[in-house]
Amino acid sequence: MESLKDLRDRPFELLAELERRGRAATASPGAQPAGGQEWVGVALRLAGEMYLVAREEVREVLSVPAPLTRVPGARRWIRGIASVRGQILPVIDLRDYLGAGPTPDSRNVRIVVASHREVPAGLLFDEVLGFRRYAEADFSADLPATALSNTRYLAGSFPQSGQSWPVFSLRKLLEDPAFVAGAA
Repeated sequence: MESLKDLRDRPFELLAELERRGRAATASPGAQPAGGQEWVGVALRLAGEMYLVAREEVREVLSVPAPLTRVPGARRWIRGIASVRGQILPVIDLRDYLGAGPTPDSRNVRIVVASHREVPAGLLFDEVLGFRRYAEADFSADLPATALSNTRYLAGSFPQSGQSWPVFSLRKLLEDPAFVAGAA
């Protein structure tokens, strides 16, 4: 078991370890979340709004490597490519793609690597806030209003502190012909 200090440069692994420790501290043998099955997502901030992404749609979370290699002739929202453990990963500025302008440089900006077999993609988010857990029964198919033009990529919502947090589907984004054609 690694210490939390050893994981400070690997944010996703740090979150996973914090989750594991939290579960171990609060779990009682045979306990199940209130309301039956549990849904786990990653909370993210994008253009000032909070979103959830299903944990199974996220392979890992990375700091933005420097430098990214620009791709000549690529659309503005394709920030470039990065080499991640020997694999080429296109880095997409999701905020720019959705029409909210480029993601400003910040130490909180993270690349969320989608867990998709056919479309490799690293998506920039303003901030990764950690895991959120909900009872699946709390899921609502209602799509809350968002400032970004992204309703075709939303999959529903969960309540959080008196608000509805939209669930952003990376799968819907990566399988959208408009996104794939623009990234080609």
